[in-house]
Amino acid sequence: MARFAHDSVVPDGSSRQQKKEQVAEMFNSIASRYDFMNRFLTAGVDLRWRRKTILQLQDIHPQLVLDVATGTADIAILTHQLLHPQKITGIDISEGMLELGRKKLEQLGLSSQIELQQGDSEQLAFPANSFDAITVAFGVRNFQDLEKGLQEMLRVLRPGGRLAILEFSRPPNPIFRALCNFYTNVITPFIGRLFANNRKAYQYLNDSVQAFPEGPAFTRILADTGFSNTRFRRLSLGICTIYTGDKKG
Repeated sequence: MARFAHDSVVPDGSSRQQKKEQVAEMFNSIASRYDFMNRFLTAGVDLRWRRKTILQLQDIHPQLVLDVATGTADIAILTHQLLHPQKITGIDISEGMLELGRKKLEQLGLSSQIELQQGDSEQLAFPANSFDAITVAFGVRNFQDLEKGLQEMLRVLRPGGRLAILEFSRPPNPIFRALCNFYTNVITPFIGRLFANNRKAYQYLNDSVQAFPEGPAFTRILADTGFSNTRFRRLSLGICTIYTGDKKG
């Protein structure tokens, strides 16, 4: 049984596949339009959100970084540009997204600095204490088992290392929240059908945001998992939130 409400939110409620299988198929189907849709739907503000997330790691000077749910490697590339770590490893469940990410890395000449591989966030194929920092952008709400995914990230993070998560959230101001709900419930799925030919995928993305524990609730989950110094920072009036937590040294 799912512990958190969003664990049970799936792209296709009529499917007999597990959530992670549905999510992989969904992202494979929208991979070719994913970057365009991100820039279009957020008017490019998502790049600023990603940069601010990465800069939460600046003071620990990470050299080995893991990017979970890396998608087309946007965060991994920005991390290289902003922090210049020795090595970045990106994992994702969608091979379609990874294929596009590898093409981007080849074009930028970063294939030796950033390695992308298919992987399950709930079964990370790395030894304990492998990474100085871990990033996740708009990915944790797609975990089939949030608690297990967080436990795995804590396991592979070295003592003193830091996790930085960027995730959509619900604005606290009721008027602004109502406007955002209209945008995500009506406009976003319509645009998803128009440009990505997949209304259901963008409806799922909205539904998973609505069900996701956020703000203090999510920092408590991080603390219960074993992270220390857990904190959150709302961005753009609460449209999204950065969460950070450290592994005790």
